[in-house]
Amino acid sequence: MLSPFSVLDKQLTLNRFPIAQVNRSLQAWDAADEFLINTLNEQQLIKADSQVLIFNDTFGALSTHFCLPLEENNASAINVHCVNDSYISHQGIRYNIEQNQLDGSNIQHLNCSEALPKNADIVLFKIPKSKSLLIEQLINIKNTVSQQVVFIAADRAKDIHSSTLKLFEKYLGPTTTSLAVKKARLVFCQLDSDSPSLSPQQSPFPTKWTMHNKALARDFIISNHANVYSREKLDIGGRYFIENLPKIKANSQVIDLGCGNGVVGLSVLACEPSVQIQFFDESHMAITSAEQNITTNLPELINQCQFHLNDCLTNVDSNSVDLILCNPPFHQQSATTDHIAWQMFKDSHRVLKKGGELRIIGNRQLAYHIKLKRIFGNEKLIASNDKFVTQSAIKR
Repeated sequence: MLSPFSVLDKQLTLNRFPIAQVNRSLQAWDAADEFLINTLNEQQLIKADSQVLIFNDTFGALSTHFCLPLEENNASAINVHCVNDSYISHQGIRYNIEQNQLDGSNIQHLNCSEALPKNADIVLFKIPKSKSLLIEQLINIKNTVSQQVVFIAADRAKDIHSSTLKLFEKYLGPTTTSLAVKKARLVFCQLDSDSPSLSPQQSPFPTKWTMHNKALARDFIISNHANVYSREKLDIGGRYFIENLPKIKANSQVIDLGCGNGVVGLSVLACEPSVQIQFFDESHMAITSAEQNITTNLPELINQCQFHLNDCLTNVDSNSVDLILCNPPFHQQSATTDHIAWQMFKDSHRVLKKGGELRIIGNRQLAYHIKLKRIFGNEKLIASNDKFVTQSAIKR
């Protein structure tokens, strides 16, 4: 959706990313973005030499605020580091900077595994949906930036709970909140406390746990970085999917789409070591976890694997693979939406060879069979229980 974003003296048009999505009703910015920018202006927090560190800017509402128009001299622009685990968000920010004819040369993009700049004097923090990612990022901030940094977090008021504020208190320091404005709220933290409990801390991530494979009668050691689902054990959906995987033909070309920690692809590779498998996800932490899990458990087969950060299967060769396995998400950040599943299914139809199979798992109520029939012209129920269905579609 094209989202006119008017705040202070800037008139911008922001797009959600990816552009070619079925659900066009979702806005590319929210009231928390607007509240943050207005607060920066009202309190005159931004100076000519400010070093700004932005976390989890979804589509560039915050980052674009610090970009000048292309025709203006950007030599003295404020230096900004934009930290995000999402490949799609990084792409969306770059796209919106370009579409609004802004100079984004002062914006440096970092994923969550890269070192933070030590000289930041302002941190703008959109609170992530994942509690684990929140903890990981707060620890990194506390261990890196100056105690005199100005720290402001923001989210929808209904998503800022007392438990959320306790995490800010625990990992950063004394915490206060604003009143709600347009259903958004700000969180302010002081990092200059001398409390011993606020000394530098070791991140608890990645976590490690054991996954038992019944078919092979062996255990795998699984590592999960902070923003990867199922951090302590195999989730029930993943277990059900693995129990209902197809019999893999030797030397098949396979894709684990939306791979997360890679346990589905790992299971395939363990059962049929001749396959060539590609892991795709839009999360930096997911791809890192998947690669680590293959390296740990099947190091002799790592050369048969490729790991890709991507927006679904963008630019992947058509008619190139035999099997795609997918557990599609039904949300993007805090928005519940099926447009990612639509894109995954459409991309899969294009990338599969004739006769190739897309096999998915989903919650029963999501009715993915309707989408599969519209795109593939066919759909088969493989297995079901009270919560999940495993379905298959063949490219004719």
